[in-house]
Amino acid sequence: MGHGGARPLLLRSGSAPMVGRDAELAVLLDAVEHAPSVVFVEGPAGVGKTRLVAEFAAAVRARGVRVLVGACQPLPEPFPYGVLFDCLSQCGDHLDDPGPVTGALRDHLPELAGLLPPAPRALGDPDAERHRIFRAVHELLRSLGATVLVLEDLHWADEETRWVLRFVLASPPPGLSIVTTYRREDLPTVAPFGYPSHVPHGVTGVNLVLGPLGVADVRAMIDALVAEEVTSDRFAEAVLRETAGIPFMVEETVRALRDPTVDVRAEGDRAQLVLDRIDVPVPVSDAIAERLGNLPDAARSVAEAAAVLGVPETADVLSAVADQPEVAHLIRLTKSTVLVEEPANRFGFRDNLARRAVCASLPGPRRRELHERALAALSTLDRVPAGRLSVHAKAAGRKREWLRYSELAAEAAEDVKDVALAVDLLSEVLADPEISVEDTNRLAIKLCGYALMGLPGGVVTTRVESLLSDPRLAPDVRGEVHLWFGLLLQRETGTVDRGADQLARAIDLLADQPQRTVRGLAAMAGPYLGTASIAEHRTALGRVETITDHLPTQALRTVLLATTLGGRLIIGDSSTWERVAQLPSPSEVHDPDEIHHLARAHCNLADACSWIGHYPRARKFLRSGITLAERAAASYVLGTAEATAVRLDWLDGQWSGLEQRIDRLVETYANLLLTTDLNLTRGWLAAARGEWARAERAFEATGSYPLTQVFPVGVSAAGGMAGMLLSQGKVTAAEEHVERGVGMLRSKGAWVWSGDLLPQAVDFYLAMDRVDAARRLVAETIVGLGGVDAPLAHAALTGCRARLAAVTDDRGEADRLYREAIGLHHDLGLPYRATQLAEQAEDGATANVTVLEVLAESYESLGATVDAARCRHRIRGAGVATPSRRGRRGYGDELSPREHDVARLLAGGHTNREIAQALFLSRRTVEDYVAKVCRKLNAPSRHDVRL
Repeated sequence: MGHGGARPLLLRSGSAPMVGRDAELAVLLDAVEHAPSVVFVEGPAGVGKTRLVAEFAAAVRARGVRVLVGACQPLPEPFPYGVLFDCLSQCGDHLDDPGPVTGALRDHLPELAGLLPPAPRALGDPDAERHRIFRAVHELLRSLGATVLVLEDLHWADEETRWVLRFVLASPPPGLSIVTTYRREDLPTVAPFGYPSHVPHGVTGVNLVLGPLGVADVRAMIDALVAEEVTSDRFAEAVLRETAGIPFMVEETVRALRDPTVDVRAEGDRAQLVLDRIDVPVPVSDAIAERLGNLPDAARSVAEAAAVLGVPETADVLSAVADQPEVAHLIRLTKSTVLVEEPANRFGFRDNLARRAVCASLPGPRRRELHERALAALSTLDRVPAGRLSVHAKAAGRKREWLRYSELAAEAAEDVKDVALAVDLLSEVLADPEISVEDTNRLAIKLCGYALMGLPGGVVTTRVESLLSDPRLAPDVRGEVHLWFGLLLQRETGTVDRGADQLARAIDLLADQPQRTVRGLAAMAGPYLGTASIAEHRTALGRVETITDHLPTQALRTVLLATTLGGRLIIGDSSTWERVAQLPSPSEVHDPDEIHHLARAHCNLADACSWIGHYPRARKFLRSGITLAERAAASYVLGTAEATAVRLDWLDGQWSGLEQRIDRLVETYANLLLTTDLNLTRGWLAAARGEWARAERAFEATGSYPLTQVFPVGVSAAGGMAGMLLSQGKVTAAEEHVERGVGMLRSKGAWVWSGDLLPQAVDFYLAMDRVDAARRLVAETIVGLGGVDAPLAHAALTGCRARLAAVTDDRGEADRLYREAIGLHHDLGLPYRATQLAEQAEDGATANVTVLEVLAESYESLGATVDAARCRHRIRGAGVATPSRRGRRGYGDELSPREHDVARLLAGGHTNREIAQALFLSRRTVEDYVAKVCRKLNAPSRHDVRL
């Protein structure tokens, strides 16, 4: 696979930053401070030895200490003293009175010939000549003074070099430090300087063993490579799995990314998918090929078997697949670190990238042969996952076995609630044109069933859609695929209308089979989607329920009741409570599919209760629904439950940590319709805190502009926007939102959902002196709510009637209605709205300051910053000094509550004017607060404030 429009990182070889080695660098520098010293830096290829000593050499040179660097080469016959002479040839400008014996090096170091004494007469005895060379090297190093000798890859050094280093260290020059790097697995002996190896008395000796990086360091390295701190935790974890934390592997992996600054942000399963799609980097392939090239053919065959097997395996399995019965080959591979031993006596590659490189290097026939042997060997063992057998069967070209094992693997994935894997497994099989018509139709039905249990969107929805182009599908199966595809689309933002079209096509294709179409009919009858009136939806629900009553099994009835019960309740139909008894008890249901639909029924009822105002019942249904959804691993159902729980927590004043929960859930369920609900709650919360820009973005994200896909959310978002603008005094700007929301209520006849819009609409009309418009709206609502089970809407209506009575100077009626409205809201468990009504009941001219103070404290306990500030502003306006919120004098370097409010608004990008307006403060006071916040948070400017 090519890299297409890739934007590769343009880094020179070895230019990647050093990460995670600060402690080791400190040890190296400390050793130089305690010369004479010798440091052995050990570690496998690519672990970062060269990068570490390069940083070390630069740091030492910066201190004014001489550093000589040389590297051994992987030559068949290394040159005697080669690396040493390479280093010493660099020191011509630093010699200080080299002794006579150094003349023995003139012929070996022509660069220094003019600086060394005359060459001594040849001795004729090789051992004596060797001894003289040793002494000459020692003396030359002494004449250099304080020097650091860095020798890399000592495992490739010649024997003479290792012996002369031992000789020098026996009585080292006082200012000499030697730093060596090596791979233990490639040493010709058991120690760097030969056997036995020890550090003489008086010499500082340090052994450093470099290991792989951990996930935090992997993430830091990736961030440094892309020059941005954007790497997600999931991507760093995926890179760690792929590379085993070897820096060379990490660097080459990041270089190979198609779009690094985008790819490293990948979350969830996409993080691994990004890595799976890149080719094995050429430097990695070359390094692995070189390593395998040094092995005997038999050992290489075992390594190839391990690569094809994919996961660590026992010696018996490796031998069977490689057709190499001797264990000696495995020992050779582990000693050379091509393979590593895992728990339970299993052997495999240290990192997946190396394994992939070996697989990619295999010729097709050889790879197929190994997969055939792997299938044969693994199929005789107990408890081998069907998914592994499926992979080998496919690679070996065994179609029937591939299909059988894939289907078993999909069932196993469903058992452990991994719906996405089940869908992927069957999709891969169905993509093969050679699969029979019978198998295609059977597996298509299975795949759709799996898809509807998990989270829709992205790959899952695409998999189902791709089935529609398969010519092998029978008409009735194609109808069912349209049905399931439509149901998936109705769960995603921006695709509701398309989903309805798919459901309509399914109903046409399956017109003679009502038992199979009834779920589509139920979905289309859902009153919260589309523009049809509530009356039309009620009629449609009735038609579906007629079919439901004649379904042959309880399981089929549960499927339909899951949709119709919530649909009836959300339009305020009180007969729903009798119909709920038709649902089976959770203890009676054992089939996973029926559990899934019973969970859906309970969660849909909880959602409906939360919209119309039956909050205790909503909590009860939510608890049972979540328990059932967890039993069935119904991901989407759990998502809807979490969104409902967030809205309920907002309504009953449990705001602590709510913003973080919403952020997490919106990210988890991105692009799904349930995020509109979450954004509505996010908007409510931000508006109450004075974070108006954030609130506006959230309300707009509900999809309510120009027309919502979820009607209750759209109506409530219009009310939220209008209320926020009215609180800022932007009455004219609120008009479009009020008229849009009221128009939605009228066109659909959805007065049951008016509770979150009616108060704001009445406030708007009264602010515009349009009392008659307010009266008409209230009168319409009274009629629309006749016989409707909607506690929230009725409570809101009572509050609006109190407001109208107050503006028409019917104070006694207003007081009575306000008390009734406040009581209704308290009974419903809506402390925020009840407090707002209590404040509204305190008429400006006759407001009770003591009551306002209690209300301000109630607002503050909730976290309603704007309302609390408005309340205290009213108290100050009455000429009463407000007590300090601080509770103690002085906060030192900590933020006071008011400073925290200012800091939060600053972090949201608000101007001083907007902060002053939100907190009812003067611009001058806000300026003082901003200066204090910046000082306490060490922020250079207001734009750097972060909480």
